[in-house]
Amino acid sequence: MRLKDISAKLTVAFAAAFVLFCAMANAETSPPGDASPEPASKTEVVATYARITGDGDRTRFIIDLSRSVTFTASALANPDRVILDMPEVRFDLPPKSGEAGRSLVKEWRYGLIAPGKSRIVLDMSGPARIDKSFVLPPVDGQPARLVIDFVKTTRDKFLADYPRPDAVPVDEAATKSDQKPVGATVSTKPIIVLDPGHGGIDTGAIGVDSVYEKAVVLQFAKLLKAKLEKEGAYKVLMTRDDDRFIPLGKRVEIARKLGANLLISIHADSAPQHYVRGATVYTLSERASDAIAAALAKHENSSDVLAGADLEDGPDGVADILIDLARRETKSFSILFARTLVSEFESAVKLIKNPWRSAGFRVLKAYDMPSILVELGYLSNKHDENLLVSDAWRERAADAMVASIARFFRPRLAQGQ
Repeated sequence: MRLKDISAKLTVAFAAAFVLFCAMANAETSPPGDASPEPASKTEVVATYARITGDGDRTRFIIDLSRSVTFTASALANPDRVILDMPEVRFDLPPKSGEAGRSLVKEWRYGLIAPGKSRIVLDMSGPARIDKSFVLPPVDGQPARLVIDFVKTTRDKFLADYPRPDAVPVDEAATKSDQKPVGATVSTKPIIVLDPGHGGIDTGAIGVDSVYEKAVVLQFAKLLKAKLEKEGAYKVLMTRDDDRFIPLGKRVEIARKLGANLLISIHADSAPQHYVRGATVYTLSERASDAIAAALAKHENSSDVLAGADLEDGPDGVADILIDLARRETKSFSILFARTLVSEFESAVKLIKNPWRSAGFRVLKAYDMPSILVELGYLSNKHDENLLVSDAWRERAADAMVASIARFFRPRLAQGQ
């Protein structure tokens, strides 16, 4: 069934579904506790509670909203995901919502995907189609409810029943005034693009005390940007400056269109072992330097999957010998900056053993732009988590990065280029 057919059925199914739902709703669990969420404005939509009912033959997903919304459904396979896109929603859901699913829905996540647009991604245990979907308006003190019933389907029909999700647009605010092709910028200052990882629906790692990676790295990137701008020697831009999701390929595209002379991707991930801690600097390599680097790259490269984004990339094979030479030169500059950053970090912050590592991070694959990925620390380690939210630690780490950037660009600045 195509999306327009699904939408057309919403109105037709509403009357019959309302009677059926009311009967089922009486038996469903209500939100626990008496805590009242912050009141929403007349235009804001707030999600306050969600649950999954049913069995392997029919599974129902329900989310309570402050008012009715429209939504569209799409899907991606490998792994099987159903994506619900809707206008911007403030998710005031109980902690750990979405971590546990039921029957046809293994787990689910939610968040901002673009300005004015929110997304819910449901990981399915197998191919499933939407048998029934409707939105109930608020009635007699009860919240509005978005209700979706899933039933099993065949592998062939899974993607045939849904459209593919629309491509997430590049952030216009980040590219409108400063967007120029690489090599065409009129700026005489080195252009540095800071890339705070994750964002929006993609929270990244979650710390021992529930600190979100996406928030930690954004706050640090803003501090680093302010310090670099104070130097007056650089033009500093960011791939995102608020809580929004940007696909990995788009992050590289933004940096290249801005004419970046250096891309710094900032993260604070989790490690498989809780004792692992300390800052780490990564450069690109098709072959990971160690098991931790391989696991980290695999996790970071799955960001698009988690957010329900398409993974289509351009062709990897490049025949042009000039591009191949540019790639080699870029790799050398990336390694030079990585070593410089490690050197400055040594006297400022705790480093992991063998702090310069390499792996196949998708965000580092620009052939003509030196790029590194820095893990400020690991949120899976309690001590690192405390440091990452410490103003004093952030100041030391940011100052060390400013010093490393100054050393990296010193020859160019000395020549007045």
